[in-house]
Amino acid sequence: MWILDTDHLSLLLRGHPQVVRQIGRCNPEDVVVTIVTVEEQLRGRLSIIQKASQPAQHERLATAYRALQQTLEDIENFRIVDFNEAALACYLDLLQQKIRIGTRDLRIAAIALSVHAILVTRNQKDFSKVPGLSIEDWTLLA
Repeated sequence: MWILDTDHLSLLLRGHPQVVRQIGRCNPEDVVVTIVTVEEQLRGRLSIIQKASQPAQHERLATAYRALQQTLEDIENFRIVDFNEAALACYLDLLQQKIRIGTRDLRIAAIALSVHAILVTRNQKDFSKVPGLSIEDWTLLA
């Protein structure tokens, strides 16, 4: 199983050639996203809607809502891996180890560890700090 980090999901949705090619080589059921990535995607879209709600930005409101709709439709095409009790246990263990990466990245790593998946990300710098986490960067594949 491959878990797309938020950056790789965004690259895929924008049609990044190497990422699209690699997805084509995989069984679609084996390429998933985490509920944390869904949270990050929705937070971003909702933030844009909030900014567009200001009187000076109203002309951007319809576009912001269309982007939210598109994001929901895009996410619908993926199986979403939950942050369940097993992921929570991994997360708490990583916190005790004082792994110094962002909170949401640590949660994504915990989910990947809990389901023995490969995390697909460009963020090698941070995720390589997580012991036992398998990572790949599909933007580097030919």
